[in-house]
Amino acid sequence: MYSAGQIRRGLRRVASNPSFFGRELNRLYYQRLYNRPYNTDGVDVVMEDWDNLLVLDGCRYDLFDVRHDLPGTLESRQSRGSHTVEFLEANFEGRTLHDTVYVTASPQLHRWRDRLDASFHDVINVWDTDDWNDEHGTVLPETMVRYAREANDEYPDKRLIVHFMQPHYPFINAPELTVDNRLEDGDGTDIWGKLMQGERDVSKETIWHAYRDNFDLVLDAVHDLLDDLVGKTVVTADHGNMIGERAEPVPIEEWGHPPGVYTDSLVTVPWLEYETGERKTIRTERPSETELSTDDTVTERLQQLGYAE
Repeated sequence: MYSAGQIRRGLRRVASNPSFFGRELNRLYYQRLYNRPYNTDGVDVVMEDWDNLLVLDGCRYDLFDVRHDLPGTLESRQSRGSHTVEFLEANFEGRTLHDTVYVTASPQLHRWRDRLDASFHDVINVWDTDDWNDEHGTVLPETMVRYAREANDEYPDKRLIVHFMQPHYPFINAPELTVDNRLEDGDGTDIWGKLMQGERDVSKETIWHAYRDNFDLVLDAVHDLLDDLVGKTVVTADHGNMIGERAEPVPIEEWGHPPGVYTDSLVTVPWLEYETGERKTIRTERPSETELSTDDTVTERLQQLGYAE
């Protein structure tokens, strides 16, 4: 369901740019007139065999394939979502996962915690610490490595999910592309929305290079982390990203990662498996207490990451 604010913004966008109408038609197609709650061809990550799951936010398979130099075996998989919230709902909603610790740079798990109703042994909200980087408006990859190592030491008998923010916008090495996404005027949008609306004159090549640079930064961090994690580690993504390609079946020029649009660029994700040392002995225990942040902090962080809400 859409909120009244989302409907108003959607109508304004359609009026100003027919591409948003084309996006909604594509969403109707992929979601089968809203009867398909997520990409049902996608993998259920919880049921897969891993001790550690490293999630790169918004990472396309084709980019990963040509630029990675990680050890292990790479395949492509289908994600259940084309947006982080959709990925979280489709994989974790209503589940009791007291054998799993989730270390995350994204506020989305916390933002939608009531709707998700998922119970982990512990959730470590790195975005809600002093290690949030105000200059770049994100959590840097090297910061996530530090928190992942600490969680790995503290919880050696738990499955570990480490949700990096990159290569997702904002672009660390291209701050000139950052958009003020705050909603004081009621009509804020991210870099992808600005490109859809034709409000930013930036070439596809420039955007692609910035996105690729974000990937290279997180790839270096994953390299640093891999050998510290014992057992079987999987490197994957919650969804991909479109950078000006033609969507389908309505061939609009699409940017970003709108939910409910299951093009190859959005739901084909890497699945790299790497095993070192002995497999973990996983134990289920009562959840740890997680201190909750204020809604204002959540909203501010999400807006800096390019989310309108």
